[in-house]
Amino acid sequence: MSEDFRQEVSEQNRIRLDKLRALEQDGMSPYRLTRFDQTHRSAQILENFAALEGAEVTVAGRMMSRRVMGKASFAHLLDRDGQIQVYVRMDDVGDGAYERFKDCDLGDVIGVRGTVFRTRLGEVSVHAREVTLLTKCLHPLPEKFHGLKDTDLRYRQRYLDMIVNPDVRKTFVARSKIIKAIREYLDSNGFLEVDTPVLGTLEIGAAARPFVTHHNALDIDMFLRIETELHLKRLIVGGLERVYEVGRIFRNEGMDTRHNPEFTTVELYQAFTDYRGIMDLIEDLFKYVAMRVLGTTDVPYQGEIIHMGGAWARMSMKEAVRRFTGIDFDGWSSDADARAACRALGLEPGKDFTRGECLSLLFEERAEEHLIQPTFIYDHPIEISPLAKRKPDDPDFTERFELFITASEFANAFSELNDPIDQRRRFEKQVAQKRAQGANASVDEDFVTSLEYGMPPTGGIGFGVDRLVMLLTDSASIRDVLLFPTMKPKD
Repeated sequence: MSEDFRQEVSEQNRIRLDKLRALEQDGMSPYRLTRFDQTHRSAQILENFAALEGAEVTVAGRMMSRRVMGKASFAHLLDRDGQIQVYVRMDDVGDGAYERFKDCDLGDVIGVRGTVFRTRLGEVSVHAREVTLLTKCLHPLPEKFHGLKDTDLRYRQRYLDMIVNPDVRKTFVARSKIIKAIREYLDSNGFLEVDTPVLGTLEIGAAARPFVTHHNALDIDMFLRIETELHLKRLIVGGLERVYEVGRIFRNEGMDTRHNPEFTTVELYQAFTDYRGIMDLIEDLFKYVAMRVLGTTDVPYQGEIIHMGGAWARMSMKEAVRRFTGIDFDGWSSDADARAACRALGLEPGKDFTRGECLSLLFEERAEEHLIQPTFIYDHPIEISPLAKRKPDDPDFTERFELFITASEFANAFSELNDPIDQRRRFEKQVAQKRAQGANASVDEDFVTSLEYGMPPTGGIGFGVDRLVMLLTDSASIRDVLLFPTMKPKD
């Protein structure tokens, strides 16, 4: 920001502060009112002009523009739904009130009582009878000088972003509608919404790194949750049968256009079904949400049209790798063969990678990028699926799928492992790997105990709400769909 611009803003702030002091000295503080009753918002008036023409209304909002023409002025007020023009004339509101209105600044919040009419140029407006300054804006709005283009500033000061960039507010209205539609669908299909703990006492063996905090009263370290899965499956054991949670998740990892340290997921579990039943459910849910929010299943995203209607593609991981690389998993006779196949395509598998881990690497690096339209990739190797059931006819693989759209993972689902002995073995292996990396991971003994009481056959899935919002609002970055994304503090 140039020094000249800083001085200009500083001068604008000084002028506004002087106006505030003058108002306070006159006993007219713009912060004195505790309530202002609106009868209508902008959209109601614009959409129902025929019924409201000539009617008295009371509107309120932030003044975004003003045109003074002697003893009459036009201004635009921004409220929750959009903008409405107001016409203010000295003869109608009085000399003093008109002068005070002219002394208002862009960004001030004002209330207007008047009648609905249409101007000679055809714009639906409110003809003011009374104008009230409700709140003083002490900073000039960015748009007046240079617009709010700086993405860092937009994310740090989301309130300004929403004031001067109307599409931003539409994104977050859509986000709310998306979450509401998810709940509608699940509630109508017999699922019960629940809440599970955010703080836990164990660093469990999952791959993600947790955030650590300290509980002073208990004098113990605690961990912010990296998933809601294990608590939700305890509820299946307890007999709830269909449960879900819209939950905030915390992972102490990197940030990019698709990752933020805190984010929102939906996890759901359904007793007496498997991963194919969950596959049908999530396809139907996503289609429902798209239609409910957008009114179509053809979704524009970053220059592509994502076709969410019709039957979604379904491929095993082996099939996907064979289709996009020509490599056949079943042609490998050993782990060494698999590692050699990866290296032949320019990849670097770990020195101890198994066939399953090599298959996963090939998929991630050579197949995933092709999955633009909705595609289920099912039957994942056992090595990368510690909570999924083995396939009865092929124990090297699990009944697991991931959903891919726009070459990104949107959901992860299993036929849930309910064998407590197998679960303990997998937890112990995972914990050993985490401890070798320096983590203080532990087996969740209580969860294993819950399985020992018997969890019925169950299908479960987790999907990222933020990525679904990105898709349905055509947003390129996760920061565009989080009201307050994580930011490094300014120096």
